[in-house]
Amino acid sequence: MLDQFSRTRMLLGTPAMERLRESTVAVFGIGGVGGHTVEALVRSGLGRIAIFDDDKICLTNLNRQIIATRDTVGRNKVEVMAEQMRSINPKVEIEAHQVFYGPDVADQFDFSKYDYIVDAVDTVTAKLELVKRANAAGVPIISSMGAANKLDPTAFEVTDIYKTQNDALARVMRRELRKLGIDSLKVVYSKEKARKPIEDTSSDCKRNCICPPDIARTCTSRRQIPASNAFVPGTAGLILAGAVICDLVGI
Repeated sequence: MLDQFSRTRMLLGTPAMERLRESTVAVFGIGGVGGHTVEALVRSGLGRIAIFDDDKICLTNLNRQIIATRDTVGRNKVEVMAEQMRSINPKVEIEAHQVFYGPDVADQFDFSKYDYIVDAVDTVTAKLELVKRANAAGVPIISSMGAANKLDPTAFEVTDIYKTQNDALARVMRRELRKLGIDSLKVVYSKEKARKPIEDTSSDCKRNCICPPDIARTCTSRRQIPASNAFVPGTAGLILAGAVICDLVGI
């Protein structure tokens, strides 16, 4: 019988689709990368998903984030993501956690109930905590490395963290993972060298911030604002989703 997953079933087969329907994936970070990952997982027939992000949608998110529209600016990302995913598949079970994941809140979440974890956050501290918790729980994890300041969507690949190059975030992660004695981590990364953003004072968020006024943690409080676009982060997010699906169904 035809249904919304018929075309996917023709590629993967019924047993694989049942496996996806019975699986639970946690996605940390619902931005330019993670938002595309979530949508691809739900459109592929994933049965349960947990999403984690504390941000609200900002006007500057419209150039790359799949949940960002003029109508959703100012709303919580996880709330909008959950609504959109239920409109795609009303049967999908969604846990929406409005939280900035890190060591201070890590004990609140039981990783053993997930079949796979996707790291699409942008801080080293959070990434390392996710890897440590996933490894301790025996749950597979895949991490997104740097997607900002890049223009070539064809330069992405799935590999081990220790085989990456031309990625500043991956370099820091390798160093810290060695300290922790972690000798392997599946990642999606781009071989393209990051470009230097064009300096433009009119785009300086420190003086011209347009984020919702009640947002608790602004982007400028963390680091310099990177440049991005509509196609590179999304590519990374779709590759993440593809790797998760193939691993879950044994392809």
